[in-house]
Amino acid sequence: MVPFPPFEPKRMKSPSFCLLFFLFFTHTDSHGQLAEQRKYPKRVSSVAAHQKEIQRSSALNMVDPQTLIPGLIYDLRYATEQNFTGKRMYPKGTRSSFLRVAAAKALEKAADSLRQYGLGIKIFDAYRPFRVTLRFWKLIKDERYVANPSKGSGHNRGIAVDLTLYDLKSGAELNMGTGFDNFSDTAHHSFENLPAPIARNRYLLKSIMTQAGFNALETEWWHYALPNPSAYSILDIPFKKLDVKSINQ
Repeated sequence: MVPFPPFEPKRMKSPSFCLLFFLFFTHTDSHGQLAEQRKYPKRVSSVAAHQKEIQRSSALNMVDPQTLIPGLIYDLRYATEQNFTGKRMYPKGTRSSFLRVAAAKALEKAADSLRQYGLGIKIFDAYRPFRVTLRFWKLIKDERYVANPSKGSGHNRGIAVDLTLYDLKSGAELNMGTGFDNFSDTAHHSFENLPAPIARNRYLLKSIMTQAGFNALETEWWHYALPNPSAYSILDIPFKKLDVKSINQ
């Protein structure tokens, strides 16, 4: 057996300027990242942490509303490039989304009411991981249209939904005056310069959704969320993990 070579401690040399430079900026950068993290609220970022929530209250589970609502369809714009960013914000192939049980049941109530008018629900967005909200905020720092990550959003909490109505027979969307993610006053609920049929469509959507328990967002005719958001944690769990781990609880 070849013996280990004898250990010979080397004399310490004074650190070079480059090493000091590296250490300083590494230290500064790590503090900057910590400061960046501290300004954001606490998030549930793992399936294990989410499962603990569900154990405390089954109402905090995330479910696919399509499993509760016949005729509900998805048009998840952030899983495509057809959104205000021009980029895909969700993983390619994302075809469904999630809501907390309370929000899903409230949406089921709304869908039941709409069915008497021959109408169904089309969802543009529901659950949104917190990391995507950060990306949105970097693009548009306007709380009228994009949630401030320092507060988190109803989408992050699984209690908000972006939607429109469509005719169950023809499949055609009802005319709401603007498309989804229109950042103009024309999309506001208070905007009055609308043709009567469009005004009626918006009124119907708002009245049905508020009767079901949702609150409307003034600046977006398509956005509705449950009240009392502080009762729900901010989630930052990828879609695929929720799909596998939470949907069947």
